[in-house]
Amino acid sequence: MAKRIFSGAQPTGNVHLGNYLGALRNWVALQREYEAFYCIVNLHAITISQDPKQLAAKTRDLARIYLAVGIDPEVSTIFIQSDVPHHAELTWVLNCVARVSELERMTQYKDKARRQEENVTVGLFDYPVLMASDILLYQTDLVPVGDDQKQHLELTRDLAIRFNRDFGETFKVPDPYIPKVGARIMSLSDPTKKMSKSDDDPNGCVMLMDDADTIQRKFKRAVTDSGADIKFDESRPAINNLLEIYHLLTGKTQQEVEDNFAGKGYAQLKSQLAEATIEFLAPIQKRVNEITDDRLNEILSAGRDKAAAIAASTLRQAFNNVGLTGAGN
Repeated sequence: MAKRIFSGAQPTGNVHLGNYLGALRNWVALQREYEAFYCIVNLHAITISQDPKQLAAKTRDLARIYLAVGIDPEVSTIFIQSDVPHHAELTWVLNCVARVSELERMTQYKDKARRQEENVTVGLFDYPVLMASDILLYQTDLVPVGDDQKQHLELTRDLAIRFNRDFGETFKVPDPYIPKVGARIMSLSDPTKKMSKSDDDPNGCVMLMDDADTIQRKFKRAVTDSGADIKFDESRPAINNLLEIYHLLTGKTQQEVEDNFAGKGYAQLKSQLAEATIEFLAPIQKRVNEITDDRLNEILSAGRDKAAAIAASTLRQAFNNVGLTGAGN
């Protein structure tokens, strides 16, 4: 039997090139090797304030993106987190296993708390426990994660091990899957920071649904390093980032990329990279616009039913093992 993978993304903001190259591209490849569960984690999204109508619309937009980039509903399970209430129910059980000191050490929480100060919600603090529930409900073997989520997955493993020790074998202890290439695409305006939809400079982030003129403008404004050679070089993060994007989008080897830009200037690099990005995104954008509401509803309903059946079984066992006999049905 194939091993199971689980991953998800929040339906906040717009999906950008870094999301695709760092995560979604790998999800598409992994679905052929593993039993894949891909979730739109809208419960995570409300740990900070959201416009309700916009959140509902963005949730469906993200499901369309999943499909358009190549996640196949015939082989992968695509569903919305809030459609499966077992996620929230297991979170309460795991809250009674997790330690406050563990959650206080979470780097993402500390960073966000520092920015939001008095407006930090309990949900934001508890975010990693909900993430643990997402993963453990499906008896997950592997979790594709970026460097910024490794700490949360370590907590998930700790909670699974502690629960199994104290209440009997219940959860599979998941392992991280961290891709060797493309796991961290940096901002075009500040290559020391990861590309993010919350970037202060909108030109730092290329969205999957950006039109051609916007893409050209953003790459034209991308920062560069000193020096003239266009080569992969980690000591020159701006150029290295642009070349990495070109390498991943075109499928050319690093040597082929360097040969292509030998003797050329930064303007030519940016122009060719913009053209490659526009060409790459065009079919994805076309597929997004072709997915009807009826087809989307059909896929999400099927995904919900399959996910809920597995989640209910895990939750029932967890409830029974802690003495909540007869619950979780």
